[in-house]
Amino acid sequence: MKRARFVAAARREFLAEVVYYNKEEPGLGARFAMAVEDATVRALAFPLAGAPASKNTRRVFLKDFPFAVVYRPDTDGITIFALAHHSRRPGYWQARVHDR
Repeated sequence: MKRARFVAAARREFLAEVVYYNKEEPGLGARFAMAVEDATVRALAFPLAGAPASKNTRRVFLKDFPFAVVYRPDTDGITIFALAHHSRRPGYWQARVHDR
């Protein structure tokens, strides 16, 4: 079975955004989490369909939120390196990929 594995920094980003959106509006964090899950499921189903994010990574955009799941396909599924905002610190996550 294919699976999605978050690196620790990407998991922290995800949890921080859920908390942020819940503070903004009750229930919005859950909607954000569902959008991340939907994007992750799409990446697992079609790992090469995501737009190239760097030489060996791809990204799938979230619906209704300005974020992308940055991942690399591997034999077991995908490894998620970042939950990157569209306009904040472009490319900040690239050092995470080189460590793997």
